[in-house]
Amino acid sequence: MADPIAEKTAAARYAVALVNDFMRVGLGTGSTAAIAVALLGERVRQGLDIVAIPTSERTRALAEAAGIKLTDFSTGTALDITIDGADEADRELRLIKGGGGALLREKVVASISRRVVIIADSAKLVDQIGRYPLPVEVVRFAWQVVQSRLRGLGAEPKLRLTADGTPFVTDEGHYIVDGSFGVIRDPERTSRYLLNTPGVVDHGLFLGLAHDLVVGCGDSVDVY
Repeated sequence: MADPIAEKTAAARYAVALVNDFMRVGLGTGSTAAIAVALLGERVRQGLDIVAIPTSERTRALAEAAGIKLTDFSTGTALDITIDGADEADRELRLIKGGGGALLREKVVASISRRVVIIADSAKLVDQIGRYPLPVEVVRFAWQVVQSRLRGLGAEPKLRLTADGTPFVTDEGHYIVDGSFGVIRDPERTSRYLLNTPGVVDHGLFLGLAHDLVVGCGDSVDVY
């Protein structure tokens, strides 16, 4: 039986090895990205000279604890490489992201990166994306509107809640509605439809953004 931690670590180690001195690095959010941040911190303590932009306050705290020097867009709006995870990915490098609630910042960072490396354990690789609920970040005023639109697309939508039953709030102050599709047969059409819905800030379909998908398989990796 596959060990997801070992697979995540193998994928993260592969990706971190791609980082060289003087790079500007995007740091993703989530359990797999956290492993990459820790491994990158090890390389920084060994002398690697980089600066990084985190995609969430949670990742910021991890990076600071690891000793990684952070920057922001005031020093430039391009990144050499971004390392991030995914909730689902297919072999055409179409992704669902946002389970950690950072999809908006993750998409901004991916969009300005010369190379986006997605790391995942083998359970995240699917033939058709959609089994994992699609996160949609929305302005608070419009979450019921977006929920209705998702239902019209055939999804079962739910407002994301915290453990105490209150709405989850993103780092940018928005809500997230998660839409369970089962399978998203036309991700590009779904993306366009959602982006044309007033109240939608962005969604967790990452299409045409990833350059490499590194999937842990035991202690080795497959690269797509």
